[in-house]
Amino acid sequence: MRGKQQHRFYSLTKAAIVLAVCACHVISAKAQTDSATVVNAKWNAVHVAPGIILKQCWFDSTLFHSSQNISILEVKLSRKNHAGIGSEAKQLKPTHEYAQERNAVAAINGTFFNMKEGGSEDYIRSNGKAINATLVKDGQRSFHQQAAITISRNKVNIVQWDSTAAWEDNLPGKEVMVSGPLLVYKNKIIEWPLKTGFFGRNPRSVLAMRKKKLYLIAVDGRNEKAAGMSIAELSLLMHWLKMYNAINLDGGGSTTLWVKNYPYGGVVNHPSDNHQWLHSDAYKPGMDLDNLPADTTRWDHTGERPVANVILIERR
Repeated sequence: MRGKQQHRFYSLTKAAIVLAVCACHVISAKAQTDSATVVNAKWNAVHVAPGIILKQCWFDSTLFHSSQNISILEVKLSRKNHAGIGSEAKQLKPTHEYAQERNAVAAINGTFFNMKEGGSEDYIRSNGKAINATLVKDGQRSFHQQAAITISRNKVNIVQWDSTAAWEDNLPGKEVMVSGPLLVYKNKIIEWPLKTGFFGRNPRSVLAMRKKKLYLIAVDGRNEKAAGMSIAELSLLMHWLKMYNAINLDGGGSTTLWVKNYPYGGVVNHPSDNHQWLHSDAYKPGMDLDNLPADTTRWDHTGERPVANVILIERR
């Protein structure tokens, strides 16, 4: 009897290993297909300004077993084109207002913020002045407090937390924004163990770097036309786009990519808030709007959410 049980155990174990190997091959094959889909995509490109190009592509049920809509602003950094940070210590306002106040060419929403009281939850330094401190809870840094964007003149860098408490205070640059999680760092994908909730599929905002070019990227989501991406999928996308460094910004209903003189008031992507929350009986001022259901059928450029900070692209 014991011999038969051992034989059955070994047979089941062998079968499980075979199934696991087959599943890995299927996943690998799908990843290769998705990679080819991104690399061979035909992007609709629009010249925004010298050295600045807007690229867009809608993947109709062809990427990650889903439909995806991606907008990428490519910026060649130079003496003319440079990045900056727009922020408010407490006030919240739409991305386009920050951009228009600075006469910027483009902008994307920035890092995480307090929807009820305003202000960033992560360290912000603008024009050499600290605007907000990193709000560390229970002595443990959040996933969006372990990396930062530093800006000095026409140079932009993405840096990783060095495990020290006062790390952001000592970072160089007149402009600093702490955010995260890191997606790609020094050409390597950063893996995060969590796959659900925030790490599941959502609209996404990203700042990425490749050589001397900066990329502001918006991924639409929570819609029939665009599923949104998980952090793992987003990291793969950055890798396939050959980004050297890439960092996740606040996403969800905050995701907004704005370009000067673009139709629809300049909003390039399709914000998932879509004014739905304004008419929801569940909405209470100051609540986390991402907890409200999005209108999955409405597909337009309205619903821009007020935020605490943005990344700006300006021309001298």
